[in-house]
Amino acid sequence: MPKALVDGSGRLDPCPDSPNCVSSEATDALHAIAPLRIRGDAEAAWQGLAAHLATLPRVEIVTKEGAYLQAVFTTRLMRYRDDVELALDPAAGTIRVRSASRVGYGDMGVNRMRIEAIRSALAASGLVEPAADSSESTR
Repeated sequence: MPKALVDGSGRLDPCPDSPNCVSSEATDALHAIAPLRIRGDAEAAWQGLAAHLATLPRVEIVTKEGAYLQAVFTTRLMRYRDDVELALDPAAGTIRVRSASRVGYGDMGVNRMRIEAIRSALAASGLVEPAADSSESTR
């Protein structure tokens, strides 16, 4: 069971020191990324997010319990497995995000690009706000 569900904190796992992780809960520029800002109904955005992930190739939704979702993305070429955590925060109007590689030190920006691709897809559906600008995605 994910740490956020076990300890009841609702917090996503912190990023390691290595530059192969992004999180909307990180405070340092290397790891920080904006949460998904919900447009309209929070439950509709949450269900839309889960539906979007289900359409992606090489993605397995491991846990979906209440306001928490954990998915594993498998890279096409090398078959690396990366962990993605998402947490709905309807009071804040956001979905908190974390994406991290399981192996290696760097990720060549893959985790940040993954979250931004999810943001773009959901924004195109009108479920979340698009990234305001490039600096928004690092806050």
